[in-house]
Amino acid sequence: MNRVGLIGWPVSHSISPALHNAAFAALGMDDWQYDLQPVPPDVLRGSLKVLKDEGGYVGINVTVPHKQTVMPFVKPDALAKAVGAVNTIDLRDDTATNTDVYGFMDDLQANGIDPNGMNVVLLGAGGAARAALYGLASTDAKIKVVNRTLDKAVAMIQALGVSASAAKWEAVKPADTQLIVNCTVVGMFPKHDESAWNEAIPFPKGAIVYDMVYRPAKTRLMELAEANGGRAVGGLGMLVRQGAFAFKRWTGVEPPLEAMFAAAREALGQKAE
Repeated sequence: MNRVGLIGWPVSHSISPALHNAAFAALGMDDWQYDLQPVPPDVLRGSLKVLKDEGGYVGINVTVPHKQTVMPFVKPDALAKAVGAVNTIDLRDDTATNTDVYGFMDDLQANGIDPNGMNVVLLGAGGAARAALYGLASTDAKIKVVNRTLDKAVAMIQALGVSASAAKWEAVKPADTQLIVNCTVVGMFPKHDESAWNEAIPFPKGAIVYDMVYRPAKTRLMELAEANGGRAVGGLGMLVRQGAFAFKRWTGVEPPLEAMFAAAREALGQKAE
């Protein structure tokens, strides 16, 4: 049995097993299995060895709080080094990458969103924000990073070496804002009545919102965008697409995206649009 899975602390909320195992089933790959492995921070290094040597794991995905702390124990590629975070590891040779960047940029394209030349407000400065900022900075987007702690936003921009500015909410100009990317967990179930947008700032008219939160399917932030004449895209597509890149890295097989999307929606109790 070729085993793959997800490590993090906690991981019980993840729907990754549903979408990966659906992909294996769709392709008749009965000798592959994806599961969840909760790993506390203080045993991270030892757990990697156990998963590889005793658990028979081919590869693993990595989620919070391990995306950055796992880097000294693996061989990150140029992309992971640039982003400063890992989310996919091939345990056969301990190489690691960050498929969040691919998943995010691929999903923007799939939804007809071209950030080139756009004025972007990026919310957050954590691991997901690093991936989004790195991807957006590869375009001609003009990016303002807004975070509760301004120093953390500044440090992220400097660490990535990209063209962007850290800004306080007062510096955000709604009239100029064309794309809002929420990389925080604000608005995620069960606190789905919260919005990552500062209510003291008028919401931009006609702006596109890309919210990485995928539970619920429509967040308060997304509702605000639609109420103000804009578009809203949730984070399910990024989740599936980053998983698909990991799937191909481990198996060498092109993943069945439709089966993965269907399984993800079923796991979340969502209807296909």
